[in-house]
Amino acid sequence: MSFQDSPDLANRRFGGAVVWANDELFAERENLIKATEPVFQPYTFGHKGQVYDGWETRRRRESGCDQAIVRLGMPGVIKGLVIDTAFFTGNYPPFASVEACSVEGYPSPEELTGWTTVLPKSPLSGDTKNLFEVTDSRRYTHVRLTIYPDGGVARLRVHGSPIADPRFLNFDHLDLAALENGAEIADCSNKFYSSPNNLIAPGPAAVMGEGWETARRRDDGNDWVSLRLAAKGIIRLVEVDTSHFKGNAPGWATVSCADASGEWNELLTRERLQPDTRHLFRVTEECEATQARLDVFPDGGMARLRLWGSLTDEGRGLLVSRWEDRLP
Repeated sequence: MSFQDSPDLANRRFGGAVVWANDELFAERENLIKATEPVFQPYTFGHKGQVYDGWETRRRRESGCDQAIVRLGMPGVIKGLVIDTAFFTGNYPPFASVEACSVEGYPSPEELTGWTTVLPKSPLSGDTKNLFEVTDSRRYTHVRLTIYPDGGVARLRVHGSPIADPRFLNFDHLDLAALENGAEIADCSNKFYSSPNNLIAPGPAAVMGEGWETARRRDDGNDWVSLRLAAKGIIRLVEVDTSHFKGNAPGWATVSCADASGEWNELLTRERLQPDTRHLFRVTEECEATQARLDVFPDGGMARLRLWGSLTDEGRGLLVSRWEDRLP
């Protein structure tokens, strides 16, 4: 599995923010973490020149480099970076590096300390998604992108695994399937239109494109997605949300769960779904689970899947140790 299959921890949809840049004369720093792919319209000029969908600094006439700091929307372990220079051809930076830090609370950019290099100074190509794997296994809250000496970067993607801070979680009422709590997608049958990570992303979907949608099936099968829960727990409420999917919602769905032994139990029998609707189903038979699977029939789109419940003692211990073991 490519690191790009992991969620983008810096994504604006997940609460990421570009909190500081030393220069953004030609194009705003906030563009770095926009969820959408960069676009370009030739001969579109503003009062500062050609409009770029990215972050672009002025041409340096002295030594130095340019920097931008991103607060991750979901703190976690960084698996890989994408420094996308899309549409920057004669004005991209030839080199870049990335540092990361982990801090408590809500410091200002000037108060951030303890920077660790996760990507040393590396060459970039123009108009390219430059991919870099990261092997550091610690949990970080911020990253700092440095470009040498100046230029434009369209997007910065920080792919990885979210690690929740257990001090802010209610172990007795928790979405066991939430990305921000540490759940992750294991596999899926189809992701033609959008990533299954959207299915368990924070917050409600604002538009159809923020959900998971498959291609139209032309056979007798059905689509599905499997996931690893945040930790071992007992699911008591299933939420299946088709919001914004009107002519392309699945007709039916089932939800199953399994523990480490691999024995599967059906939490939700085949239920008929309505388009553009948040469905809630109570679970009548409790079982401990570490995995779950959503099957949709035959295909279509889903905005969110929530699996509400409580952690077992084993699950609580695992979630706490996962956080403690990843602290810098």
